[in-house]
Amino acid sequence: MSEEKAKISRRDFFKGAAMGVLGGAALGMGLFSYSPWRKDYLPKVGRKLTDIGTCKSVKVTNISETSWFENSVLMGDIKGAGGLLVNQYSYNWPPFGDGTGLGKGTYESGVGRIRRFLPNNLEEAWAVAEKLAVHPENAGGFACLIELEELDGRTRKFLLDSGWSYKWMDECFKREGIDRMLMNREIEAIIISHEHFDHFWGIPVTYKYDPAITTYIPEGFYPEGLQYLKDAGHKGELIKVKPGLNPIISGLATFVFAVPIICRVYGEQSIYVNVKDHGLVSITGCCHQGIIQFAETAFKEVKYEKDQLFGIYGGLHISPFEDWDPKYDDLVLSLGKYGFQKIGCNHCTGLLCAKKFVEGGYPVVKGTARFRTKETNYLGNGDKIGFGIEV
Repeated sequence: MSEEKAKISRRDFFKGAAMGVLGGAALGMGLFSYSPWRKDYLPKVGRKLTDIGTCKSVKVTNISETSWFENSVLMGDIKGAGGLLVNQYSYNWPPFGDGTGLGKGTYESGVGRIRRFLPNNLEEAWAVAEKLAVHPENAGGFACLIELEELDGRTRKFLLDSGWSYKWMDECFKREGIDRMLMNREIEAIIISHEHFDHFWGIPVTYKYDPAITTYIPEGFYPEGLQYLKDAGHKGELIKVKPGLNPIISGLATFVFAVPIICRVYGEQSIYVNVKDHGLVSITGCCHQGIIQFAETAFKEVKYEKDQLFGIYGGLHISPFEDWDPKYDDLVLSLGKYGFQKIGCNHCTGLLCAKKFVEGGYPVVKGTARFRTKETNYLGNGDKIGFGIEV
């Protein structure tokens, strides 16, 4: 658009808003951002349309969405330890507690007290952590099981994340039969979304049942995280995924977003699944890259059925601490433009945000509020969601 045209457009906008006419009022209210007119001012997006193949369906089982049990406790610890930019391994949270108190820990000091127990004697390891760590009772964790049905009917299983608390996650694994699946080598890989405590620190629970499982991590793990994989007992292949698209099997690919994250973590790995005759399903652990970037990346990078962004599942990271800001309403409105046919959200989406999705008429799959999940407006512990298949 020429500079002269831009000046005219801005002049017309402010003139209309000042006059109070309907068009000007709409622009002044911000509705322009969600209108078809907006497209005239944006450059055309080039699409790579990378073919990742197709599958017949995908089912997600929410093993645990309860990353922590009380927001106030978690945020009090973070504030007391120095804030959101402090290295997470220094908080003195379990399992790396060393008894020195909040904000005074180190990875080596903490893991040195439990290393000999990993991964087979997790009860003893957690008992040590409960005595030495800060607020061990608040630790929960996020993990889900992804079951992809191939076009020939074969089922492929993957874990996304392994939670935080050894005690809680082991209970959740046993409740959903994940322990048996791992022991039987039915789950072919675990995909770690990012290095955060509530998604990664429970990794010994996975390795307890299958220490040789292939493990995908996003490139950008810090030395402590890489060492923890070894200390946790991993004996299998470790794949460090570079930023960008990473096809794994037909119909399933991960995408690593090179973004800095709170608590000195870098990079998030999310999942795209292309379901035949339906469209693309986006699966995420926390979506620190943001729901708009997640959806726009799919549009720009991936070729998918019917050119339809069919579904989304995971923590959408809008108001995880229930600290609602008016700008979050823009994100709620923006999500609607992508036309998702099925939405499954959980913990770090935020309880209030999930409620706003429901009130906004979005196709949210509600949960059952079991196993310490707080509300039914989002998918809780033990709940399932299917894309291309009814569950």
